[in-house]
Amino acid sequence: MKKTRCVAMLLAGGQGSRLGVLTQKIAKPAVPYGGKYRIIDFPLSNCINSGIDTVGVLTQYQPLELNDYIGSGKPWDLDRLYGGVHVLPPYQKSKGGDWYKGTANAIYQNMHFIERYNPEYVLILSGDHIYKMDYSKMIEAHEKSNSDATIAVLNVSLEEASRFGIMNANDDDVIYEFEEKPKHPKSTLASMGIYVFKWEKLQKYLLADEQNENSSNDFGKDVIPAMLAAGEKLTVYRFDDYWKDVGTVESLWDANLDLLNPKINLNLSDPNWRIYSRSHALPPHFISNAAQVENSLITDGCEIDGKVDFSILFENVTIEEGAEVDYSLIFPGAVIKKGAKVRYSIIAENAIIEENATVGLSPEECGDSADWGITVVGDNLTIGKGATVGANKMVKENIKGGESL
Repeated sequence: MKKTRCVAMLLAGGQGSRLGVLTQKIAKPAVPYGGKYRIIDFPLSNCINSGIDTVGVLTQYQPLELNDYIGSGKPWDLDRLYGGVHVLPPYQKSKGGDWYKGTANAIYQNMHFIERYNPEYVLILSGDHIYKMDYSKMIEAHEKSNSDATIAVLNVSLEEASRFGIMNANDDDVIYEFEEKPKHPKSTLASMGIYVFKWEKLQKYLLADEQNENSSNDFGKDVIPAMLAAGEKLTVYRFDDYWKDVGTVESLWDANLDLLNPKINLNLSDPNWRIYSRSHALPPHFISNAAQVENSLITDGCEIDGKVDFSILFENVTIEEGAEVDYSLIFPGAVIKKGAKVRYSIIAENAIIEENATVGLSPEECGDSADWGITVVGDNLTIGKGATVGANKMVKENIKGGESL
């Protein structure tokens, strides 16, 4: 059997319920990002840029658009005769079938796929992170330390540490303790949910985890603690570049607007580390003499006659004359009509904001700061003429003209 150095398993089945209407019909990794990308473009591009060309993508929730988007894997150079990208949904087996019960169970159910390639190492990735990372360096560090598992970590502030799984490690980077969201963290090394395992060790612990009726079948909660308890060698791999988990409306909004921040290093046009996408080329965007555009990303196919500031416009967005868009994400095909004002909001695909409607508020306009938040309008919805949608709203149905929410 031909031996592969590393197989990547990309967990892309999450429902993303905290993204509300944005993930009602699509899986979280298929959510648009940065004007022309989908979130899953990042781990897929990282794989091919890192020399990893065998990737299993584990889907579950609303997989249709994600499956269609990945296709044969050609945009990421993953359409290979041997290896390449494979979409792996749950399926019926001779002894029955189950939905993926947790991250570890999802890999367990696809052990046969990994066995086909007989790898030395298995790389576990998440499909909902925005970052650029050379996995080959992490694998080299794993190999050099002769670890059974290596866990990528990000150094966070002490205040943030209680929101993460924290890896406590010695000076030689060997992990001696794992704490899940500790109230009083001993370190600030937050797990990024990126793991490299020796395949023989991973097999052993996946089989044991599946036999444990009390397990939640999760890497962070079950497999990693079990390996530590058994005395296996686990080490941290320190990552010090940009990384964002886009599991909430606020983090998705932040991650997009980070592209406009010159202090943040996330160069999507770097020819040495391209982020590939399935998006086809569109006609150049058009900005009229009446338009005012400042500090924003404008994608191909957009037509702008209004005012846009500190915002990201995805493909084929229309901003009519007199409309104002500030600190917002406008997803593909959305239309902001004359006199409408959109502030601190995410407008999903093909939504229409009619004339003189107002969506979202700035923090200053919101009387009580505790009530402020990003407003989200779902896909294909219409906010009627003169309607008003306040701050921190999740719009799931059409709003009639003149109504307020």
